[in-house]
Amino acid sequence: MKKTILLIDDDINLLNSMASYLISEDFRVHIITNGYNALKNLNIIKPDLIITDIIMPHIDGYELIKKIRSEQNQHNIPIIFLTAKGMTPDRILGYNLGCNAYLTKPFYPEELISIINNIFKHLEIWKQNLNTNMHKIQEKKQNSVFNSLTPKEYNILLLVSKGYTNKEIAKTIKSSLRNTEKYVSRLLNKTKTRNRTELTQLTLLNYLNKPKGE
Repeated sequence: MKKTILLIDDDINLLNSMASYLISEDFRVHIITNGYNALKNLNIIKPDLIITDIIMPHIDGYELIKKIRSEQNQHNIPIIFLTAKGMTPDRILGYNLGCNAYLTKPFYPEELISIINNIFKHLEIWKQNLNTNMHKIQEKKQNSVFNSLTPKEYNILLLVSKGYTNKEIAKTIKSSLRNTEKYVSRLLNKTKTRNRTELTQLTLLNYLNKPKGE
């Protein structure tokens, strides 16, 4: 899927030039000439990355990034400052406000593309690591739940996963139907599953994820 890039600059000639180049590099591009309109349209455009000038009318680049970083659903959007303000204090301020990269005019288009691709590459790695860590955390939670079950609860859990009805389980473990229903309800609460199907799926997943020999 094509990445969407929002370009913000009051120089329309530069905007058109950058847009043409980015489109030729297979990006989807939106151009806006001031920060005020950019903020109004962020939720509509939903850019994957923003490239913005600093010196602009109404809202400059510094104020723009402050507002974007303060919004819960927008604060993670990568932002590149593209500007003639190349002094060290300017760059430090930009990075302190949360910009991801800083490119001083004039620039080589190839360098801009390299920066963009590098940002997207690191974002993808970050997402993969996040998903891996979340999966590990979920597995630990699941394992801790199953380890907390009593032998009787675990036995009933296995019978549920085999498709036994409550009546069949009660007969198998030589217990009353009412008592069996309480056990099944307790298993649903402990595993935070909504029904027997989810409980069965979770049991199977836990069994498949167990190291061999356990």
